[in-house]
Order: sequence, then C-alpha cells, then structure tokens
Amino acid sequence: MPDARRGGLFDDPKRDATMAWLVTVVLAVFAIRYGLTNSYRWFAFTAFAVVIVLLPVAAFRDPLSIPPWDLVVLVLVPVADAALFGESVLTAITTYVAVAAISLIVAVEMDRFTVVRMNHSFAVVFVVLMTLAVAGGWNVVQWLADVALGTDYLLDGRSQDAANRALMIEFAYAAIAGLLAGLLFDRSFRSYSESVSEQPSPTNEPGPDTNAEPIPAPIRDRLDVPDETVRRLSRGIQIALAGLLLFGLVRRDLTTVVNAGVALAITFLPAVLERDARLPLEPGLVFWLTAAVFLHALGSAGAYALVGQWDSLTHTLSASIVAAAGYAVVRGIDLHTDEVSLPTTMLFAFILVFVLAFGVLWELLEFAIDESARRLGFQAVVAQYGLNDTIVDLLFDGAGAVVAAIWGALYLTDLSRRIANRLER
Repeated sequence: MPDARRGGLFDDPKRDATMAWLVTVVLAVFAIRYGLTNSYRWFAFTAFAVVIVLLPVAAFRDPLSIPPWDLVVLVLVPVADAALFGESVLTAITTYVAVAAISLIVAVEMDRFTVVRMNHSFAVVFVVLMTLAVAGGWNVVQWLADVALGTDYLLDGRSQDAANRALMIEFAYAAIAGLLAGLLFDRSFRSYSESVSEQPSPTNEPGPDTNAEPIPAPIRDRLDVPDETVRRLSRGIQIALAGLLLFGLVRRDLTTVVNAGVALAITFLPAVLERDARLPLEPGLVFWLTAAVFLHALGSAGAYALVGQWDSLTHTLSASIVAAAGYAVVRGIDLHTDEVSLPTTMLFAFILVFVLAFGVLWELLEFAIDESARRLGFQAVVAQYGLNDTIVDLLFDGAGAVVAAIWGALYLTDLSRRIANRLER
C-alpha cells in the first residue's frame, strides 16, 4: 500500500496516523460530553468535525487515510478550551482557526472523493471564503434560534449596538483566521492532497463533462425585450443617478453624494470591460447592475428611512450581482482549465459560500466606516443599526445568492464562456 502520510512531524506514517487517531478520540469524547450537558452549539461543531475527519477512513477503509494530526489538533484546541476553561476571547479566535482547518480538510476530501476538482490555488481561496461564510452562517443560525426558540446565544440581554459590536469583533477574528489559513495552509493542501491522491479512488468513473453543456439562449431572448429598450432603461437610470448626485451636492449631503457618485461610476464598469478587456456584456446584465446600484443610492438619499424593507430589497439585489459575478468567473475558470471542475450542484453551493463570505466582509467594512465616522465627528456614508439589521442583511444576501445561483445555470453560461475564451488568450 502506498505511503499515505508525508511531511508530518514524525517520519513514520503510522505514528502520524496514531497521533491523529488519539486527537480524534478526544474530540469524540468532548462531543459526547457536550451532548450530555446540553451544550448544543459545541456538540454540533465537535460532532461535525469528527465526521469530516473520519470520512476518508470510511471511504478507503484504511486507518492511515486519516487527515494530518496537526490539522485535527487545531480543531481540538477551541473545543477543549471551551470545555475546560469556559468560553473566552481565545476561544473565539481559535474557533475560526479550527473552522479554517476543517475547511481545508473539506476541500481536499471534495477534490478526492467527488467529481469536484480543485488545484491548490483554488482550494486555498475556497478555504478562506468558507471560513468567512461559516462565520456568517453560524451567527445567522444562532440568531434564528434566539428569535424562534428563546435561546440567548446572541440576543443575551445586551443592547442591539453592543451585540452587533461583539458580532463584528467575531467576524474580524474569522477574517484574520481565514487570511492566515490562506497563507499557512497552502503547503498543507499540497502535501495532504498529494498523499491522499496516492490512495485508490473509491470510484473510477469519470465526472461529467461540464464543457459539453449547450450554451443557453441569451437573457434578451428569454425575456423577449429588445436590446435597445434595455439600453434606454439603463441610460435613464444613469441620468437619474447624475440628478441624484447634483441633488446631494446642492444639499451638501455627503452620504448622498458619495453613494450616488460611486453608483454612477459603477454603471460605467461594463463599458470599461467591453473596451479594455474586450468582454462584451449583454444589455440585460448591464441593466441588472445599474438597477442594483441605483436602488442603493436612492436608499441612501432617504428611501431607507421612508420604506422599511428598502434595505432588504437592495441587499438581495446587490447580493445577486455579487453572486452572478462569482458564478460567471468561477464557471469561466472551470471551462478554461481541467484542473478545476465544479458540477452545477457544487457551483450552487460555492455561490452561497462566496456571497456569505462577501456579506461578512461588507458588514465589517460598514462597521469600520461607521465607527471611524463617529470617532472623527463625521456623518457616516454607510451605517449599521444594530445586531438585527446586520443579521437580516446576511439573510437577504443569502436570498440574493439563491436567485443568482438559479439564474446562473440558465443565463450566465454564455458570459462564462466569454471569460474562458479571454483566459485562453
């Protein structure tokens, strides 16, 4: 049998595997302990980690196929810290280091056990995004439990602003852990993926040929709207944004000026892509982008305060734009190289991860701008309004991701092929 363990602390692969098994057993013991003491959050986290670690062992029926012991230790650290010493600032930091370790293991196992294929660069990016997405998704789940079941994971009697500040600090830990994972786990992915790839695959059947998919009809054909009509609508929105910018200048409203100015600049991005990157975009996609930034600029000019659900609408539409961009780019990479292969079902999951990660980064940016403006005595260009506002934004980000992921398979394949063609030049 090939040597499945290389590059570990010990030269003997059996010793490395033994260490990994010992740590995994300790993890399982802690999972049982959490379950018996009704610590459901930690039970779910620890039990999930144990399952992920043991997947390659079950698939290959080989105890030496267990992941590297040092990655499993990173998962154990926050689990043991919370169980023995109670949750602390250290626990919050190490938890997301553990999430990054689990993400790396998931990336390698997806690459090996499914039709998904990732080169090491793509896998590292996936690890970073997944760490951020888990931070967002996990806190959304805790908030929903607080609202629906009366728990106190996030809504524990603190003010909305205090709870939101604590959440932003946790998101910052996740971002730092994700970045460190991207820097430090590159070698781990190379080593572990190479060692696992020496094992016989559970199935020798080739994955589906994603390059053989037919190109769907463009958006204009499906919606039956003439190109010229769509272009006129986009131009009308640009004129409205210019008027909104002038209105902000006359009123000396910094928030409106900045948001309208940035939105107007973004509407010219498709023209820049067509001119400089020679990447023509359909008028429907241009209108989609233009409408999203216009609604956001209109919200900053007063619609957010006047219409209760305006913020949710703009977050959903903006998230769909981000998701569409992520879909088109990733699909283009998929079509361009054989080293990366993501079937449609996995693309759907990747888009959700991508948008949730972007949502977390956006909330951190909003928080930083808001806090900086307050400390300097300026009016915030973008602002947060407490924990509920942040979580609801993330929920609607997810809704936008679902919309774009569904539409992507129908409408964005043509754009993805153009990107793939550009990458081949």
